[in-house]
Amino acid sequence: MKYLMLSTVLLSSYAIAATLSESPTNNALVIYNDNVALVHEERDLTLTPNDTQIIYKGIAQSINPDSVHVTLDPSVSIFSQQYKYDKLTLTKLLQASINEPVTIRRRKNAQEYQRLSATLLSANGNRAIVRTLDYKIFSVDTKNILFDAIPKTLLTKPSLVWNINATQNVNTQIKLDYLINNISFSSNYILNLHENDADLSGWITINNRSGKSFHNTNLTLLAGNINRVHTPTPRVMYKSAVMADTPAVKERSFEGYHLYQVPFKVNLANNEKTQIQFVDKKAITTKRLYEATLFNPLYLMGERKSDVAQFVSLPSLPIALPKGVVRTYGISQGKNIFLGENRINHTPKNTPIKLKIGTNFDMKVKQTPLMRDDTKEFFDVKVRYDVQNHSEKGNTITLKIPVNVQKDAKITTTQKYSIIEGNIAAFTLKVDANATKSFEVHFRSKR
Repeated sequence: MKYLMLSTVLLSSYAIAATLSESPTNNALVIYNDNVALVHEERDLTLTPNDTQIIYKGIAQSINPDSVHVTLDPSVSIFSQQYKYDKLTLTKLLQASINEPVTIRRRKNAQEYQRLSATLLSANGNRAIVRTLDYKIFSVDTKNILFDAIPKTLLTKPSLVWNINATQNVNTQIKLDYLINNISFSSNYILNLHENDADLSGWITINNRSGKSFHNTNLTLLAGNINRVHTPTPRVMYKSAVMADTPAVKERSFEGYHLYQVPFKVNLANNEKTQIQFVDKKAITTKRLYEATLFNPLYLMGERKSDVAQFVSLPSLPIALPKGVVRTYGISQGKNIFLGENRINHTPKNTPIKLKIGTNFDMKVKQTPLMRDDTKEFFDVKVRYDVQNHSEKGNTITLKIPVNVQKDAKITTTQKYSIIEGNIAAFTLKVDANATKSFEVHFRSKR
C-alpha cells in the first residue's frame, strides 16, 4: 500500500499531520436527480500521539462543509474542522514563502543572469525584500523570485483539515461522508415504434461539475423528490462519455424512493457527461390514440375548428421509471423518423403511460352552433360536430368536451358519450378513411 505523508497547514507552528493513504480503499457515490450527491470514502490512517492534524486531500470543490460526517477510532478526538483550497497565485506563493529560502534571479550583464540564494523577508505588490546568505538585504521585483516547489503550507487540492488529539498509536480507517452540489442525473428514454408494438430503452445521464473526478466508484442513483432546504440551479456544459453493453442496472425500492444500483464500478470525470443504459424492453404492446379537446359549447359563439392530437399508449410496465424525457421514433422506408418527445414524471411500476406524439395532419374537428335559446336562467345551445378524416386509414377519435355537470344540466344526443375527469363529456367514434362523421348535441344548463 502506497502512503503519502501529508503536510502541515498554518494553524499552528507545532502541528503534525497524520499519515493518510493517497487514494480511497473503498468509495461510493449516491446521486440524486436534484443536483446533489452523497460521497462516501474510506482511507487507511496511521496516527501517533504526536499527531495533531489530519489533512484529507482531494475532496470535491462543491462540498457542503456542514454536511461532513467523519468516523474515526474512538481514541481520537476532533476539536475543529476546516475546508481549505488554495488556488495558486503569485501573492499566495509569496506570502507562504516568507522567512523561507528562495532563489533570486539578478541580471549579471546584458546576456546573463545570476542566481542567488536568499531568504524572503516580506512582499508587497510587485516588490519584495530579501536577505542573502551573506546578510545583505535589498529589494527585488517579485517576478525575479524563483520557487523550487509549492510551499507545503498551501493546499492546492480541496481539502478537509481536522485538529485532533490522538492518545495512542492507531492503524485504522477513516470513513467520510459528505454532500456535494453540481452533480445530478437525469433519465432519457428512446421509444422505437413499430406497427403494433414498440421497443423502449432508457439511459441515465450523469452530469458532473462537482469539482472532483470519481474513479473506480460504486454508483447508486436515487429517483424521487427528497426534501431539501435549498436546491441550487444546475449548470451544464460538458464533454460526453457513454458506457454501453454493460450488465443490467438493479432497481429496488427504499423508504419511498427507488434506488438504481450500477452493477459495475464507474469513472466519472469532472466536467463530463456519462451515460449508462438501465432500461431495455422489447416488443411492448402499444395502442394509437387520437383526441381533440374542444370548446365549452355553452360559450361557443361561432364556428370553430380544433386539431386532433395523437398519442401512443403503453400498458402497465413491470418496472419503475424515473422522471425524464421520452423521445419517440418510427421507421419509414428503413429510416428512423423522429416523431415527438414527452416529459414523464416518476412512474411507479404497473402504471400505464400515455405519450403525446404531436398534432395529426389529416384530422380536424369542426364545431358549429346550430341554435341558441339562452334565457336569464339557462344556457341552451345545439351544436353540430363534424369529425374530418382525410387520411388513408380509418381511425377512432375521442372528442373531449368540457360541460356543466350540475343537477339541472342536460345533454341530449344520439351519439354515445361518458363523463370523465369530473366535467368532460367524452365522445368516441370511428371515422372511416377519407370521410367525415357528424352528430349533434343539445346542451342545456343553468347559468
